[in-house]
Amino acid sequence: MTSSSSPLRARRLLAGLLCCAPLVTLLPQAAQAQGAYPDKPVKFLTNFPAGGPLDMLGRALAIPLQAELKQPFVVDNRPGAGGNIGADAVAKGAADGYTVLLSIDTTFTINPHVYSSMPFAAKDLKPLMIFSSSGLAFGVNPSVNAKTLPEFIAESKKQAASFASAGNGSPGHIAAEIFADSTGSKIMHVPYKGNAPAVTALLAGEVQAGILATPGLLPHIQAGKVRPLAVTGRTRSPLLPEVPTVGELGLKGMEFEVLYLAMVPAATPQPVVDKLRDALQKALATPEVKQRLASLDMVALG
Repeated sequence: MTSSSSPLRARRLLAGLLCCAPLVTLLPQAAQAQGAYPDKPVKFLTNFPAGGPLDMLGRALAIPLQAELKQPFVVDNRPGAGGNIGADAVAKGAADGYTVLLSIDTTFTINPHVYSSMPFAAKDLKPLMIFSSSGLAFGVNPSVNAKTLPEFIAESKKQAASFASAGNGSPGHIAAEIFADSTGSKIMHVPYKGNAPAVTALLAGEVQAGILATPGLLPHIQAGKVRPLAVTGRTRSPLLPEVPTVGELGLKGMEFEVLYLAMVPAATPQPVVDKLRDALQKALATPEVKQRLASLDMVALG
């Protein structure tokens, strides 16, 4: 897959679409809902497994949100089909503000080009915000002989290398395909049901490599259990300053970031949307959340 493909063009349009989402016509009771909301716990439904970046981010945000809105925020993980299963559950759920989807951008920009049919339409969901981003880390199991990315490319041109990803259409899948296309390497894609199980597979040696969300790989790189070859950001990670960027290694086409976003069912009353959005912005501004994002190599965008 090349950088000129329609899925990647779609990713670049996502931020604009989120900022310009149309307002839903307000019902008479919407103003009343604003005053009462929330009067019970709110669910963060993440469409990837526990232990992954979305799960960690949801749990970090839940603490200041509970303090702000005086109700618990609980995380419910619904992985599968590149995020489609969880997104569909929210799209078809009650439009009352009590279920909020935490997702990554590829569920909406890449999946329609990978899956033969989608269980929901983009219009079924209303954006709250893009609240953070992170790069990917290109890591290999220590059993791999290559110590650098050029060495790995040379080896994978001779014999196919197995790559873990968080599922078909996930950032790791797309990045691995771009890597193969850009370098002439041979790869064998092995999809898992999320970033956390993909990282586990890499640690166990079930696969040789993975280009996976940095927050999930970072502690294992720091512990010496995964060998980093490159990062996909435009600049080096402050937490991995010795690891080169793909651009430094002549592979600017592999520069890639993951966008983390929040959405609710499209018919959710605008006063509820506004209250959630305001609370999320306040949560992102707290020192505790800023510190947690920095420790995960994430950048706050909200």
